[in-house]
Amino acid sequence: MAWGSGQMAVAGRASEFDGAGPQRFASLTASARSFTSFIAGLLGPPPSQNDNRPGIREPGATVELDCVRHLFAPSLIAAAEQRSDEIGVGADRVLIQWGVIDEDEYLNQLAIHSGLQIETLDNLSRADCLLPDDGLHLCARHGILPIRQRGELAYVSAPHGYTARRIVRLITEYPSLLPRVRLASTARFNAFLENQAGDILADTAAENLATRFPALSAAQVPASRSRLYRLGRYLLRLAGPVALLTLAPMMVLDACGVTLAVWFLLFTSLRLAGCFSPPKRLPRRPRLHDSQLPVYTVVAALYREASSVAPLMHYIDALDYPREKLDIKLVIETDDLGTRAAIARLGPMPHVQVIIAPDVGPRTKPKALNCALNFARGTFITVFDAEDRPEPGQLREALDVFRTYGSDVACAQASLCIDNTADGWIPRMFTAEYAGQFDVFLQGFSNFEMPLPLGGSSNHFRTSVLREVSGWDPYNVTEDADLGFRLARFKYRCVMFPSTTYEEAPARFGAWLRQRSRWMKGWMQTWSVHMRSPRKLWRDAGAGGFFALNVIVGGNVLTALAHPFLLGELLARGLLSEFDGVSSFFAKPFIELYLATIAAGYLTTIVIGLIGLAKRNLLREAWVLALTPIYWIFLSIAAWRALYQLLTEPYHWEKTEHGLARTSRMSPRRPDRMHVRKTGEI
Repeated sequence: MAWGSGQMAVAGRASEFDGAGPQRFASLTASARSFTSFIAGLLGPPPSQNDNRPGIREPGATVELDCVRHLFAPSLIAAAEQRSDEIGVGADRVLIQWGVIDEDEYLNQLAIHSGLQIETLDNLSRADCLLPDDGLHLCARHGILPIRQRGELAYVSAPHGYTARRIVRLITEYPSLLPRVRLASTARFNAFLENQAGDILADTAAENLATRFPALSAAQVPASRSRLYRLGRYLLRLAGPVALLTLAPMMVLDACGVTLAVWFLLFTSLRLAGCFSPPKRLPRRPRLHDSQLPVYTVVAALYREASSVAPLMHYIDALDYPREKLDIKLVIETDDLGTRAAIARLGPMPHVQVIIAPDVGPRTKPKALNCALNFARGTFITVFDAEDRPEPGQLREALDVFRTYGSDVACAQASLCIDNTADGWIPRMFTAEYAGQFDVFLQGFSNFEMPLPLGGSSNHFRTSVLREVSGWDPYNVTEDADLGFRLARFKYRCVMFPSTTYEEAPARFGAWLRQRSRWMKGWMQTWSVHMRSPRKLWRDAGAGGFFALNVIVGGNVLTALAHPFLLGELLARGLLSEFDGVSSFFAKPFIELYLATIAAGYLTTIVIGLIGLAKRNLLREAWVLALTPIYWIFLSIAAWRALYQLLTEPYHWEKTEHGLARTSRMSPRRPDRMHVRKTGEI
């Protein structure tokens, strides 16, 4: 849209609201929603680029700096103008991000210079906002709030991108619009939405998926039948197995054992197939100019992570990406005063928004991520955990993935790698496990174009697609695995790319058990949700999606649950063969299958772990793979604990404590002693 035609459209459309009386209030409210979308497109950031075309910039003079030219040296103003032209954002945002001027002070200067009003939002209520409940996400996303006070329509804007430049030009050419546009700082704007519309946004974060796609949510489905009917149905389902166990118990037990063994072998076979499938080499793309880069949202959900905040922000600030185009969201819980204080101690961070996740729905990481999704401005969005240390080039490498593949690729997953390997044998085993999973199996498995079981962090999404599928499931405690399969059901793909994020593994068995039990419980939830209607899953995700869910997710859980029984079967038959003195151990039916199953599981784990450790140049740690049988017993304990929790407290999130690592392969210094770069640096 040309600038002149856009202004005339604004002026003409605004005149429609003049003199609106009470009888027109309903139509005014209905029009506000579409008009807000129009205004958002006019005043919001330009369309983001993630290809090789020249970036779309706002032409003309930097009139947004006219209000502060008298405050700063001409050389500083010239530097801000040059940076604005280089990266494609307003020069006002450059000065604010540099820490040269506070946003509130800039807006005060802009108001004095232009005659615009500052809206503190203190005297506004939810009733003053013209958008309906299901349109409030537009305000959070675009920083524009339509209000009606004393019978007049006005728009409150929290400027970002080129918004300040566009507002100045708009009111210069059409002075009659001056009373209709008001300014608010981003902090005040977001605080108003959290206070006045927090319940609505919280409901969206907690219940959006369950409301839009109830069959794809792990939330409890309301019972549509009477308890007596459901009891009768369950009894009928149990009647067949009970009858078979009564009439032919040994046959049933053997059939179950064979089924488990075959499923076990399918799981290990698919892992080997992914392991030996050569990963695709992406073509090297020309480096994008900063002006072509889109706004990128980075989200971290934090709970009791006071010691991890400073190192996390250090690594986020070290990302090779213009700070002016980073939209960082730190989500904390209402009772987490320690983390909130740790964030405050870092000083002003204009590019960071702290969001308080309300106590609505389950207290889980995915609900916190959905709270951030309400406010996300980025074309792309990524998730980091509190202890994550992403490689500096990861955001640009993720964009290269999206540039290389088509629009059907909605997620790019980076590799996760354990950093505190030397903290004990559990972190060493974790290191081998992650190296095999992310550097070997998933790299090859993504070639099969099946749903990818995502990791919990360093997954990069197209924000529009994430909103299309209703974000993360707040009721699933492994929201990452679930989202990978839900994207497949919407005909989207996930791919791996060769960038690394270093993480901290639990070093003590108790912490490891709690974390792994949560993962197992979430995989059980994911399997049960997507298998509610197997035929529909087959139609949505195809045979590959159906197969991947049952073999990868179902097989992961089933092998851990079945492992003690297969071992017990082997031990029991071995003891019987020793004491009966007649039949040999191998004369028992299916004994070869059970032995092959256990051996294949152990050997597959060891082989994939060895290849992964070799790729990470960590073969000196390979000795820990000799403990695989013990580790599998631990996995079985975690799986059975998870099954119990699934029945008793399915939505309870067992917190993994971070910041306890004693060693680090990545840095010779402890991360909590590392200097955090101040926001004023460029």
